[in-house]
Amino acid sequence: MLKRRDLILAGAGLMLTPGLAAAGSLGADNPVVDAFVKEQAFQGVVMLGKAGKATYARAFGMADIEAGRPATVDTVYAIASMSKWLTAVTVLKLIEAGKLSLDAPITTWLPDYRADTGAKVTLRRLLSNSSGVPNGFTTAIKADPTLFKARLSTAEALKRFCLGDLAFEPGTKFDYAMTNWIIVLAIVEKVTGLPFQTAVREITLSPLGLDGIRADDAITAGPNTAIGYTDAKPPARRPNDRQPYMTAAGGYFGAASDLLKAAHQIFDTGFLSPASQRALRTVEVASDHYALGGRIRTLVVGGKPYPAGWETGNTAGFRSVLGHRFDTRASVVILNNTTMSQKTLDLFADKLFGAVTPT
Repeated sequence: MLKRRDLILAGAGLMLTPGLAAAGSLGADNPVVDAFVKEQAFQGVVMLGKAGKATYARAFGMADIEAGRPATVDTVYAIASMSKWLTAVTVLKLIEAGKLSLDAPITTWLPDYRADTGAKVTLRRLLSNSSGVPNGFTTAIKADPTLFKARLSTAEALKRFCLGDLAFEPGTKFDYAMTNWIIVLAIVEKVTGLPFQTAVREITLSPLGLDGIRADDAITAGPNTAIGYTDAKPPARRPNDRQPYMTAAGGYFGAASDLLKAAHQIFDTGFLSPASQRALRTVEVASDHYALGGRIRTLVVGGKPYPAGWETGNTAGFRSVLGHRFDTRASVVILNNTTMSQKTLDLFADKLFGAVTPT
């Protein structure tokens, strides 16, 4: 439970004062942030904003510990499962164009997919991690870890990982399975005739001016990209092997400002149709508050509930949160590269919104 003093301080952190703007600095003291950084030895970036514009931004610790390279507010981090949100937006744009449907069987676009299960599985179920398609990816990787480095094509990955018997009837359970997103990637490539990254770039990222969000090898090894660590003391690097067929689930990288802008452009503008907005904000799996490609949380502020988009990412030492209130258009972005607890970051984001954490 948050104290009243914490709520007042957190609310102040989401406002941009005239003096701060005039000074051209977004690093003024924020007691809530400062206390968290001290208590948790936080390394990464914290950015607060409204309607896509930063009102507070500070970086802490190192982007590369061994090289002594400090984090900056422009440092690029792996955004992991936030990639699912971008994938869902791309699918919704293809639906608007009449090329896809949320509720048609996936064999509509993948006629060579297994007929019996393919007739039951839809994009709605894949995008909400409730398809019932078993996680053959994890099973295969445990049996043969070298597969993680294998440069499989989309067709090979689909055949190798995604054709098992349904683990449950679609829509009845939540299963955060990589296989859901391999199938989605295959469908996007099929209907566009483009590699997945190219399709997302042309349909979503470039039209929204989000050219800083990328999934290519150049950004992975770029001089401004953070290194992921299991721990900072002593530093222990986490490998971040990725293959193209994994991109829809968690292959993208970006800076805090990219995510702040993405939240505004996707949730607050007319980029998506009203029907697509409703689909993006409708919880499909109540047990996990999961909609399409991300979660919808209810923030309790001042005793009143407010819905918010809630994107998180967790991979190879990188942890991230992007929260966006639909009513005020206020956003919180937190990026970390030292394997912090996702729950700890979620609670920190709640505090920055001035929200009382549910018990």
